[in-house]
Amino acid sequence: MHAGAFEPVRGVDDLYVHDTGMFDTDEYGAVYVYDTDRPIVIDTGTGGNREALFETVEEIGIGREELEWILATHAHLDHAGGAGHLAERYPNAEVLVPEKGVRHLVDPEALVRGTKSAVGDQWEYYADPAPVPEDRISGLTEGDRIDLGERELVVHEAPGHAPHHAVYHDPDADVVFAADAGGIYVPETDEIVATSPPPQFDLNQCLDDIQTIDDLDPEYVCFGHFGPREYDPALAGEAKRAYVEWVEAVRAKREELSDDDAVVDHFETASRDLDYWNPERARANANLNTRGVLAYLDYVADEE
Repeated sequence: MHAGAFEPVRGVDDLYVHDTGMFDTDEYGAVYVYDTDRPIVIDTGTGGNREALFETVEEIGIGREELEWILATHAHLDHAGGAGHLAERYPNAEVLVPEKGVRHLVDPEALVRGTKSAVGDQWEYYADPAPVPEDRISGLTEGDRIDLGERELVVHEAPGHAPHHAVYHDPDADVVFAADAGGIYVPETDEIVATSPPPQFDLNQCLDDIQTIDDLDPEYVCFGHFGPREYDPALAGEAKRAYVEWVEAVRAKREELSDDDAVVDHFETASRDLDYWNPERARANANLNTRGVLAYLDYVADEE
């Protein structure tokens, strides 16, 4: 699949995955469209390529007046940056996001500042988010259910990646929309890589979130990056190991170098060995993920 394209999710009726073309990397940004009785778009991308998403929704057969829900897994702008733009396009759709993310989508100014600081030059791939009107958005908490007509999504809070993160489970189709809660599954290398952005990444909570997904034991899991795949229970162990080893690698390098900037530089340099996304994005991800772990290690030290 390539930027702007979409295809059915094999094994799940009425579910489609749209490639946003995020960061000029095919399949890096996955948006899901569920053509149920009450149609829903799950995550929105940065909003930068929203016209292509509008075309996908139309080609699937969902009219502008028919979309019921715009659902964000969390408020980070690579997943929810297009929420306000979709709300403008689809006047009858209600925006849903975990409760702690509501304020960020209603007034995204602080989130934009934080994102610009975190991603640096990568901001060129984002669009300025449109605020979501307060009367068009609702917050979600553990156990809430989203009515899709003949189906429903059950909300499970998953705050390890960010406090405003949740995963959504469709028990009938046996599919979980995991976003970043289970790490990033990279099809090209058949591995899970950790995602640990600042400022509130929490290793122990991430491990609990991975266990939440595993306890649901879905048949399919829809990742927020690089799309869906059949679920294998071995993924949980691989994901946990990836997170623990990643945090330990940053911890060890900090002890060796005693300079956080040097630690970040080290992992940015190491990212040149990655070939499943463009070099610019690999460096940006390494920078972001390293700084997230460093902030987590500081938090743990302060708590001791």
